[in-house]
This record gives sequence, C-alpha cells and structure tokens, in this order.
Amino acid sequence: MIAVVAPPGPLEQLIFWSDGIAVREGVLALVALVVFLLTAPRGRRWLSWLSISLLSLSVIPLIAVIIFPFPKVADADDGVAHHVHRFLLLASFLQSCLLLVVVCVWERFTRPMPKIFIDILRCLLLAVALLVVLWDAGIDAGELVTGSALVTAVLGFALKDTLGNVFAGLAIHAEHPFEIGDWIQYDAVPAHVGRVVEVNWRATKVITLDEAYVIVPNGQLAQASIRNFTKPESWSRRSLFVVTPYDVSPQQVQRIILDAIRGSFGVLEHPTPSVVTSNFTERGVEHWVRLFTNDFDKRDRVDGMARDRIWFALARHGIEIPTATQAIRLTQLPPPPLPEPAEARLARRVESLQRVGIFAGLSSGHLDRLAMEGRECRFAGGEPVIRQGDPGESLFVVLEGSVEVSAREADGLPVVITTIGPGGFFGEMSLMTGTVRSATVTARAESSLLEIDKATFRHVLEAQPDLVETLGLALAARAGERSTALARDGQREDPPQPDLFQRIRDYFAM
Repeated sequence: MIAVVAPPGPLEQLIFWSDGIAVREGVLALVALVVFLLTAPRGRRWLSWLSISLLSLSVIPLIAVIIFPFPKVADADDGVAHHVHRFLLLASFLQSCLLLVVVCVWERFTRPMPKIFIDILRCLLLAVALLVVLWDAGIDAGELVTGSALVTAVLGFALKDTLGNVFAGLAIHAEHPFEIGDWIQYDAVPAHVGRVVEVNWRATKVITLDEAYVIVPNGQLAQASIRNFTKPESWSRRSLFVVTPYDVSPQQVQRIILDAIRGSFGVLEHPTPSVVTSNFTERGVEHWVRLFTNDFDKRDRVDGMARDRIWFALARHGIEIPTATQAIRLTQLPPPPLPEPAEARLARRVESLQRVGIFAGLSSGHLDRLAMEGRECRFAGGEPVIRQGDPGESLFVVLEGSVEVSAREADGLPVVITTIGPGGFFGEMSLMTGTVRSATVTARAESSLLEIDKATFRHVLEAQPDLVETLGLALAARAGERSTALARDGQREDPPQPDLFQRIRDYFAM
C-alpha cells in the first residue's frame, strides 16, 4: 500500500526536495569558481564560461519545483529534476577544479595547455559527473555502456574521418610542429603558404599572402611534410638568381651585389647575406643570392627591393644583365630609341655644373673637362650613395632627383641635416681633405649623380688656384650646418676644424 501525502506548499516543497549533499555541492561549486576568478590571469578567465553556465543552469530545476509543485510520494526517488540539479552543480564544481589545476598551477611552471586538451578533460569530467549522479539514482551505468556498444560502433564507423582529424589534432598539439602566428607550407605545393590563426578539433585555419582563408583538415596535415618558416628562428632565407655576362669576373659581381643589398628593406645583417656562383648558362654566369629576413609576410617586397638594388648597382658599374640569345623576332619592331648623343650629354652636364655655386668662377673649358671626365651614376630611391665613416676621394653633383644628408654621433640616432636637389653637391670634404665621409647620403627617389674624382679636380685647382678660397668657405659652411643639426638633436657637436684652406693646399700638394 502506497500512502499519498497532501501536496505541500512551494517553499515547503523546495526545502523538502533539496538535501544536504546538493547544498554542499552548490557551495563548493561557487567557492571553486570564485577562487579561480580571483587567482587566474586576466587573459585566461574566459575559460570559466562553462563553469558559470552550469552553475547558472542549476537554478532552473529549483524554479521548476516552485512553479510546478508535485506530490511527494513516500519511499520513491526524489525525481529527475533533483538529479539534474545535482549533476549541474557537480559538473560546475569539477570544471572549476580543472581550471584551478590547469591554469593556476600547471601554467605557472610550464607553457599553457592547448585548448583541445582542456576540451577533452572537460568532456571526461562531464561524463564523471553524469556517472556519479546515475550511480546515486540507482542506475547501473555499466548496462548503459553495454547497451550502447552497437550504437557506438555505428557512429564510430560513420565518423571515422572526423575522428581521424581529432586524433591528428591531438598529435599536432603534442608535437608542436607549429603555433598560432607561424608561417607554414601545409602541403607539397610551394604556393600553399599561410599564417596559422587557429587549430581546433577538426582542422587548422591559415591565412595566405593573398588574404585567402584556408581550412586544412588535421588529418591532411598529419600526413604532410610541414615546412615552418618561423621556427626554430624567427628569420627565414630568401633566394634570388642573377645572370651576368661571362666577360665580368664573378667575384667582382658578388662584391657589387653584397654592397647593393646591404641595408635594403627587410634584409638582415645577421645572418650575413652571401652570393655564390650557381651555374653557367647560355645567357651567362648565374649567381645565387642568399639573404635573410624577419619579414616573411612581406617577402615579395623584400625580394623586389633587393632586385631593384642589384639592377641599379650593376648598371652603375656598366654590367648589363644579358637577355636570351635565342629570341626569334617574326615581326618588324620599331627601331630602339637612339642613345643620347655625346654632345647633348656633355651640354646637359655642363648646364648642371653651372648651377653649382662653387663652380661659378670656372671657365667654360674647366667645366667641359669636369663634365667630360666625371662619371654619371644612377641610384634607386632609398639606396645609400655614401655612408658615414667610409673612405672616399670624390665629389657628387646632383643632376636629377634629390638626396638626403644625415649624420649621427656614437650610438645616437641618425639626424637629418639637409636635402639636396638638382644643382647641389656633396662629398666635398673627403675630396678636398682626404678624410672619411662625415655623413650618410641617401637617394630620396631615383636620382642621377655626377661623380668627380680627385685626379680630375687636381687639374682644375692647378689651373685656377683661387678656387681653394671658395671651397674652403663652402666646407666651413657645411661643417657648421652639421654641428648645428647634431647640437639641436642633443648630440655632441663637432670639434672646431683647423685651417681648411691650408689642408686643401697640403692635400693637393699646392
């Protein structure tokens, strides 16, 4: 005989329904969550979302008991709502304990645990909480496992590809072949390169240089040879190939190339760039340029600007990159543009020299000699023409474009002194006194310069000695500009210069 008791009121039913175990589990779950939020690093507190969600959901069975009261049946189970309430509380407590161990203890001594491992542990603890509640409810969990074996086998066969990706993801996290932010090549195709942005249960997500969003299954990555361009060092090597004529010494070409790419965008000084003779082809000698960069995401720009530097450097030294010798022309092409006549080139140089203040008193014959014996050079934008501290015995006149003059003292930052346009000149201090370069001059845009060496200038000074006075005044003015710029920037001023006029006479043995 089952005795039915009159249904109590909502509050009495709630008190009667809740037991001491549920209350203790609720208190422990709340305490564990608060301790984690107080001790966890700020950037890792978001992991508590599951604990907070479970603890919040545990209130729903309580509300359901108040809204929908049910008659208490003597000697019967407490009902499904009671067990759901206990499961949510126990699961929240176990999740908070897991976070305390993994985040607040584990990560203080070693690297953070991958999210996929945390997710697996969370699922296991949810299963543990469910088994405990089922055991307390008098249900044999072993019967459930046995009865679902066939269903599990069917699901496993149907999800074999997905499970393969999951286990491959576990292997990737265990071996650490790459991390978030690394640049990798994810298959045998050289163009398939991207930056890793996420590694989840099923796939790895990368963003290529074309800003394409690529999702690669973990199973495919586990079977591929992965190339990591940012590990073990942050830099990676880039390879360029340059062909030069056979009549030019390979060692000369290698020196020119190394000097040209020094300081180019993204090119590191350490590890040191190198150039080796790679092959002898029908076109000429092939040189292999190896350089290193930290800007792998800008590697196209790094390669392109290095090639620009190499082209300009070879052109300045009169080295032409040979074209294919087997080209067949089937149509009548327009005639190539005629080279600039020697008379026009000389007149253009003389016109530029006439705008230079220190040459204002020279005769037309001396100007013609400077223009004829000077060497015209072209520089790319951003390419240094001379560097501070390098030896030099030549003066440069700007024919086209503009250059920027900068200097620095000791370990100070470079200070921009002035900008020189067409008709301006620089390098006169080294030409007149033989001292090392006192500043760095860099082309602001593609520029054409006329270089005048010591031998050419000696003949002009011998023919017109009063030019020493003009040059001395120009040198003193340039030295004053440099000292003023360095002092304005807080760096040490240059010491007073000795008699520049006498130094020029002594250097040229006048």
